[in-house]
Amino acid sequence: MTPPRYIYLHGFASSPSSRKAQFFRQHFEQLGLDLRIPQLDEGDFTSLTVGAQLKVIERQAQDAPDVVLLGSSLGGYLSALYAARHPDQVSKLVLLAPAFGFPGRWREAMGDERMRKWKEQGSVNMFHYGSNAMRPISYRLIEEAASYEDYPEVSQPTLILHGTADDVVPPRYAEEFARRHPDSTKLVLLDSGHELTDVQDKLWNETQSFLQLSMEFQS
Repeated sequence: MTPPRYIYLHGFASSPSSRKAQFFRQHFEQLGLDLRIPQLDEGDFTSLTVGAQLKVIERQAQDAPDVVLLGSSLGGYLSALYAARHPDQVSKLVLLAPAFGFPGRWREAMGDERMRKWKEQGSVNMFHYGSNAMRPISYRLIEEAASYEDYPEVSQPTLILHGTADDVVPPRYAEEFARRHPDSTKLVLLDSGHELTDVQDKLWNETQSFLQLSMEFQS
């Protein structure tokens, strides 16, 4: 049996070299499986938009009849957006602390005054974990993201792994998604924060079981 095309989508201001991305890549490699991990900003963090990242995913998934998406934080939200728009191509989702409600939570996190200055100045400096440096990002991200839904209409089987102590994307967002999609979503709450790096073995065990990796594809 030919395995699906597995694609991992990293979080905001992150990169393919993130700890979780490499953790999953190593475990997929141990099963003889390829895990694609694209750089979602393609080296242009300043001009980052949701739509541009969806195009990156589309190119990675091109010509694949069966795609499984794994996504962390913003990457999880992007996975759900893409899956909702490609129900016949994407078969399963694994979402790690997915950033549902992405556009609106910026104001919640930054406050009205900082958001106003960001809009007036056109860009603001943020720490980019992938490059370990402050880098500017355009307010266009917020304006363009507002056109996307908070909770994509995903019909595919979906596993959500979320930390109960997540103060970046509170678990209530994952709980709301699961409430809206009760027949297709398995929500696992873990004793961890947003990064989930202290429960990586649990992440893998849940993912491996959900995707049936060892049973179907391990030689």
